[in-house]
Amino acid sequence: MTATTTVVLVAIVAMVVAAVVVITRRGTRPLTTPTERAVHAALSTASSAARPLRRGLDANSAADAAPHLRTLTGAHAVVVAGPDGTVLAVNGPADEETVDFPTTARRAIDTERRVLVRRATRSVVVQPVLTESAGVVCVLGVVTAAEPGPGLLGVCTEVARYVGEQLELAELDAGRARLDRAEVRALRAQISPHFIYNALTTVASFVRTDPDRARELVLEFADFTRYSFRSAGEYTVLADELRNIDRYLTLERARFGDSLDVTLQIAPEVLGVVVPFLALQPLVENAVRHGVAGRGRGRITIVAADAGTDAAISVEDDGVGMDPELLRSGDLGAAEGVHVGLSNVDDRLRAAFGNDYGLVVETAPDAGTKVSMRVPKFRPGVRA
Repeated sequence: MTATTTVVLVAIVAMVVAAVVVITRRGTRPLTTPTERAVHAALSTASSAARPLRRGLDANSAADAAPHLRTLTGAHAVVVAGPDGTVLAVNGPADEETVDFPTTARRAIDTERRVLVRRATRSVVVQPVLTESAGVVCVLGVVTAAEPGPGLLGVCTEVARYVGEQLELAELDAGRARLDRAEVRALRAQISPHFIYNALTTVASFVRTDPDRARELVLEFADFTRYSFRSAGEYTVLADELRNIDRYLTLERARFGDSLDVTLQIAPEVLGVVVPFLALQPLVENAVRHGVAGRGRGRITIVAADAGTDAAISVEDDGVGMDPELLRSGDLGAAEGVHVGLSNVDDRLRAAFGNDYGLVVETAPDAGTKVSMRVPKFRPGVRA
């Protein structure tokens, strides 16, 4: 072996050893820094506190949130009181501090300012929680084992602001739920009185000529109205909506006879998709009223297809159609000849699933009308 070869081998060995050392050092390097772990822990704790607070403030939600608020503040104990100063929850050893807490809390509520109570071995920071819309919504008491410094006081302020934001969001959620219920009531009120009159008239016409058919139609009408006026939530599954649409069309076919031709193309895999309650009824009623009744005959096609992560649903008629310029303003309810319920359904779809999920209307004079919607197969918080 020559000297040159020896030098080369030594160099290669040295490089391999250096590489192993580097790899070993990299392998033992922590995946996260202490700062990153602290930030992650704080965010996780804040998220855990947010979940009960988003239900609104009561004794149960306060009790569920208090341990996480105590962790966020690093306090000896935490007291949560309502907007009148009544103690709702205590987490940690704070029996002595809660005796006079309602009185101190009311001082903080009246002044909308922080109150600091000093005791021999502990101090209590009584921090009012404020929102722009409602003023003081609750009071947070932070019990410390020593005189609170500027850092802890700043933490109390930020945690109180965070609690207020979550309670404000809870109120917005509650307001949205109330609006959804109001819109469903409005949709129920929009079930055409002409349809009810025509359905009962049709039933009456069969009483003498075909009593069995009349009995069947009465049962269909009873099931249709029972479903339409139910109070079992704001959402349902597509299968239930389609079942009620079938009842509606059974009554309309009894009225129009062979003049009404209905085609359904339903993919079985989308029957369990959750949709807003009474989302399809206005679409089908609009197709019958303006696509068939106006001409005395017509064809309606209802499609529910699998579209990947969504279900694609459409209702199409071959009626007189309308001028698409009337739809360009985006106000479906203002367009002449279009049932006002479409605007309501469009708003509810966007509120539940986002602006990408509104109604799409395709129409032209003498070319019929097609109303389409897409519904996600899964959306957190939306369930029947």
